[in-house]
Amino acid sequence: MIRKTPAKSDKPAKGGKKPPGKQAAAAELQAGSQHHKGAAKAVKSGAKVARATVTPTAGRRYVAAFVEYSRSECHLADNTVAAYRRDLRKFADWLGQRDLTALKIQDLADFVAHLHEQSLAAASVARHIVSLKVFMRYLQLEGVLKDNLAELLGSQKLWHRVPQVLSTEVVDRLLAAPRARDRLWRRDRALLEMLYATGCRASEVSHLRISDLHLDEKFCRCRGKGDKERMVPLGRRAIEAVREYLAEERAEIAKLHQTTAGSWVFLTRRGLRLRRERIWELVKLYAARAGAPASMGPHTLRHSFATHVLAGGADLRQVQEMLGHASISTTQIYTHVDQERLKKVHKDFHPRA
Repeated sequence: MIRKTPAKSDKPAKGGKKPPGKQAAAAELQAGSQHHKGAAKAVKSGAKVARATVTPTAGRRYVAAFVEYSRSECHLADNTVAAYRRDLRKFADWLGQRDLTALKIQDLADFVAHLHEQSLAAASVARHIVSLKVFMRYLQLEGVLKDNLAELLGSQKLWHRVPQVLSTEVVDRLLAAPRARDRLWRRDRALLEMLYATGCRASEVSHLRISDLHLDEKFCRCRGKGDKERMVPLGRRAIEAVREYLAEERAEIAKLHQTTAGSWVFLTRRGLRLRRERIWELVKLYAARAGAPASMGPHTLRHSFATHVLAGGADLRQVQEMLGHASISTTQIYTHVDQERLKKVHKDFHPRA
């Protein structure tokens, strides 16, 4: 009989302790969310479980139960849960009427080949494999599977691309691109200033609340992946732009739309929260006006922030903290971007420079 996994409570199990398997699953899912673009190692379980009988339609039902478990018990970020859902729905489509418990390693290898046939990028294929590993680990803990054969799947080693970075001259033109003739130009200028001054992701800026701004103290509070909070300093220009927007435009919008405005910092003209998709559109609009590369987006300003701060002499650990990176290895990519720094290192240390 198939049982769906209901939303679990935080109350301890009978006997005063929570089942160790669920704690392991929560840790596993959290690890998968932090390294979802690469390979993830599943937590090994010593418990022996019997194989359950699964009906042909069980694949989708277990995917739905896993997604709910990820959201309600493991408290993963919304974007991470959405990524797991997309990836595993593709697996369920491929699975079709086959018995999930009867799959062999060759079958899972065929699924990976199926992903390659769809011309997915190597990073996308690797992410699908990670999702499958974590999903099957969940099925192990539920007693549906005895072994996690997905652990035997390998993924192609991914190359780290050097991120696109804008010069300071292009950044200056971009930040000055919003003009008085534009609707809500003060909001857009404050938005661009915040993206570059803090290095925040578009989703983080979208979810900023008034209570997160501490303009007198020159910092703001951001909530990143996994709902982790961090404090990010604010520069003078960003503070001035935000103050002007709050006084001149946001106050008027909030007055007209009291029921929808809430406490979000950046609002649409209808008083709704400015979504990250709209932030992407605005950045592309002003990038074209400023003559910036057409391929740039909000994350380009994050890359530019990190590179320029490092070029100014900041410590790598400090930049890691401001960006909210879990691992310093993610931040180290920016040390390879600054051309002038690399030239100086070569000149100072190469014997024939």
